[in-house]
Amino acid sequence: MIRLFVALELPPAIRDGLLAAMGGVAGARWQHDAQLHLTLRFIGEVDRHLAQDIAAALASVNIQPFSLSLTTPGTFDRKGRIDNLWVGVTPQQDVAMLARRIDQALVRVGVPPLGRAFVPHVTVARFGRTVGDLSGFPLRPLPIAPFMVNGFALFESRVSHHGSEYNILAHYRAGAGG
Repeated sequence: MIRLFVALELPPAIRDGLLAAMGGVAGARWQHDAQLHLTLRFIGEVDRHLAQDIAAALASVNIQPFSLSLTTPGTFDRKGRIDNLWVGVTPQQDVAMLARRIDQALVRVGVPPLGRAFVPHVTVARFGRTVGDLSGFPLRPLPIAPFMVNGFALFESRVSHHGSEYNILAHYRAGAGG
């Protein structure tokens, strides 16, 4: 079995800005550079045959370049307890449309549809039972310059004692889909 997700890679300057902004929140497990991305679709565990079908289906997704900028931080909670600190992006319509196209391609090869609202974001920290005062984030202003999105990637996620490790299995560039 292989654990997969589809995401946008972030340019180095954006990742550097996010890394510089991290800190100031007790109990936060901050993401490291290789973990910073914008998830378009979490797939989960699949067998190798379905993984090959997924990779082929994603090649059919048509993407036109678009611009994104980071925006304000937010949180997700589980059962009333904050478990995730993230930074949003704007504008959301192009990235949401890409996520829908990816979801449709995945459904065609047997992956169940997402089943919940897509909230485009970059996770910067995760929390266990303890969450400190969130007003300490960001330590530095977030990068606001827009960046171009020219494609997306299929990632494999492996859980280790150091946290999740991600490997890119395939890149999908703008203008290549059909």
